Amino acid sequence: MSTTTLTENSPTPTPPSPIRSGRSYKVSIRGVLRSEWAKLWSLRSTWITLGLGFVFLVAFGVIASLHYHSQYTSGSQMDADEAHATVLSFSLFGTKFAQLALGVLGVLVTAGEYSTGMIRSTIAAVPRRLPVLWSKAATFGVVALIVATVGAIITFPIASSLLSDTPAALSLSDAGVVRSLLGAGLYLGVVGVIGVALGSLLRSVAGGIAVLVATLMLVPGLVSLLPTSWQENFQKYLPSSAGESMFALTHDATHLSPSGGLLVLLAWTALALAGAAYRLVRTDV
Repeated sequence: MSTTTLTENSPTPTPPSPIRSGRSYKVSIRGVLRSEWAKLWSLRSTWITLGLGFVFLVAFGVIASLHYHSQYTSGSQMDADEAHATVLSFSLFGTKFAQLALGVLGVLVTAGEYSTGMIRSTIAAVPRRLPVLWSKAATFGVVALIVATVGAIITFPIASSLLSDTPAALSLSDAGVVRSLLGAGLYLGVVGVIGVALGSLLRSVAGGIAVLVATLMLVPGLVSLLPTSWQENFQKYLPSSAGESMFALTHDATHLSPSGGLLVLLAWTALALAGAAYRLVRTDV
């Protein structure tokens, strides 16, 4: 029996790599989606903020309906907008509050990883980077869409029962009601995606939330101070105004159609995602 000895000049044997041994580990979209799904639900803030978004949508819709019912039965004077409102507009009153909760959570989904440094592990596992952004946006967008749609569908029959004896009464069978409820859920889902994009673009929780709030609430208020002709030309193309046209029951010349509003909102979302993708690819984490 012969023996083999290693000298100082002999090459050190190396174990076979996983690829050479036939066990190659490839990054797949499905795997990235599962990873992002697990990370999303591992955060306590996900459960809390989604719960707040759902509660805002339902609670404010019920409160607005009760307020209208109280004014109607007592014979109190109503302003023009409230007097011509419907149960649909009251039941969706909470969307302006729910959009903040879902948008902020979207920012946390991406910017939170940068603040904790966890993004380095994520990028090391997915070197191509972009699948991480697409998976985060798709995962949270679907979750926000489901939560918002369920909230809108639950709120409408409650509000409808409260206002069944008033001029604001409507039923699900009335034209445009189902479309509006689904449109509200879709709008809030897209707002969640915009939050994800802003968090990835700015890489700051505070910065992402500030830009989100300014986009959805402050900018429309500033535009309303412009001359009327300017308002008619610009305001309907803002993300919040385009979103409102998606779930409005009726439309006039100052508002986009539901499909037009959806296209404008998707254009804003694509712009935010494009900026986030560019920075993710071109700059270091």
